[in-house]
Amino acid sequence: MIAFRALGRKPWIWSFFATIIVWLVTVLFTGGASSIGLSQAALTFAAFSVIVGIGQMFVITLGPGNIDLSVPATMTLAGTIALKLMNVEDGMIVPGLLVSILIGLGIGIGNYGLIKLLRIPPIIATLSMSFIIQSTAIWSNRGLRIKPPDQLADFTTSGFLGVPNVAIVALLLSVLAWVLLERTIFGRWISAIGQSMFAARMAGIPVDGTRLATYVLCAVLASICGYLLASFSGGAALNMGAEYLLMSIAVVIIGGTAVAGGDSNVPGIWGASLFMFLVVSMLNTYGFGAGPRLILTGLIIIAVILVAGGRPVGGR
Repeated sequence: MIAFRALGRKPWIWSFFATIIVWLVTVLFTGGASSIGLSQAALTFAAFSVIVGIGQMFVITLGPGNIDLSVPATMTLAGTIALKLMNVEDGMIVPGLLVSILIGLGIGIGNYGLIKLLRIPPIIATLSMSFIIQSTAIWSNRGLRIKPPDQLADFTTSGFLGVPNVAIVALLLSVLAWVLLERTIFGRWISAIGQSMFAARMAGIPVDGTRLATYVLCAVLASICGYLLASFSGGAALNMGAEYLLMSIAVVIIGGTAVAGGDSNVPGIWGASLFMFLVVSMLNTYGFGAGPRLILTGLIIIAVILVAGGRPVGGR
C-alpha cells in the first residue's frame, strides 16, 4: 500500500495511467482486433513527440518565460535541407544527419543570441527566429518534395522485434537526456537556474553558457526529429512541423515537468506523448468529427493536468 502511495506521488505516473485507460477503451471498442497495430502506431507517432518534447523540456526547466517556439520551423528546415542534400542517395544518409545537427546548432545559437544580445523575452525571440527559419525553408523547398534515400526510409518505417525503429531512437535519446539531467553537473545547473537564476549566479554557475547550451540542445533535437519525420513521411512538407508547436509543450506539461522551472521529468514525456496519440485515435474510433474531437481532447488534457497538479511536483 505504501509503495502504491509513493508511486502515486510521482507526477509522471498520471500520464501513463491515463494512457492505459485510453488504450483499453479503444481496444475494447474494436474487440481487441487492433491492439498490436494500435500499440505500434502509438509508439511510432509518440516517438516524434518525445524527441521534440525532450528538447522543450530542457528549455522549460530553465524557469518561467523560457520556451522555444521555433521548434516547428526548425524541423521543417532540417528535414528539407537534409533531403535535398541526400538526393535519394543511400551514401549521403550520414552527411544528411550531420547537416541537420549543424542546422540545429546554428538555430540554437541564433535563438539565444537574440535573447541575450537584444534582451527580449525567449517567447518573442524564438517566435521571430521561427519566421526567419520558415522563410528559409520555403525558399529552399520551392514546392519540391524530394524522397528520402531508400535505406533511410526503410529504417524509419520498420522495426526491431515488433518495436518501431523511431521509437528505439527516441528511447535512446530519452536515456541520454535522463543521464544528462540526473547524473551530470550540467543537469544540476539547469535545475538550479530554473529554481532561481539569481541564486545560481551567486553560486558561480555559468548561467549564460548553460542557457545557450540548453537552447542549442532543444534546436538540435528538433532538427533530428525533422530529419526522421521527413524520412518517415516520404518527403519534407512545409507544414510538417506545425502540429509539434503545441504538442512539444503539452507533452512536457502533462508529463509532470514543472512549468515554473527547476524540475524536469523525462519518463512523463513518454506517457504524455502516448496519451496524446491514443486520445485522438480513440475519438476517431468512436466517430467524432474534427471539431468535437479537438474540444474533447482539450478537456481530457485539462483533466489530466488537474489530477496531476494535485500531487507534489518534486518527485521523480
